[in-house]
Amino acid sequence: MLEGWLDHHRAITAVKCAGLTDDQLRQRPVAPSGLSLMGLVRHLAECERGWFRETLDGEDLPGIYFTDEDPDGDFHPGEDDTWAEAYATWQAEIATARKRAAAHGLDDEGTGRRDRKTGRPFTLRWIYTHMIEEYARHNGHADLIRESLDGSTGD
Repeated sequence: MLEGWLDHHRAITAVKCAGLTDDQLRQRPVAPSGLSLMGLVRHLAECERGWFRETLDGEDLPGIYFTDEDPDGDFHPGEDDTWAEAYATWQAEIATARKRAAAHGLDDEGTGRRDRKTGRPFTLRWIYTHMIEEYARHNGHADLIRESLDGSTGD
């Protein structure tokens, strides 16, 4: 059920981005926010990577889009950044996340970063729940962005 809800929200994100040009996907139409649909997808690729590869399986990986100099770089696509690249990266991270999750039980504890407050490791169940929340929140942002771009509503 958790995997199903996460996949549902992943699909909604893709629908919100479908049929738009790279320029539209980079636009930040909801002032004062600097969010764009491409930026959200790049951020979600970072989330997939961070939670399933780093937190669950303990990999030490550099950011895909963010750096120490630009810690929110995932949200800042430039004019040369393309939807094709952002989408391919996101889908590759989703595929890897699915493989990593399939190798664990829901109550298995991750071997990477731990909860800052408690010091305890995160379980796969917690990661799924967090990722559902992450996508749901950002899909709300995507709703507003998409509607402001072309009037499209619904999932």
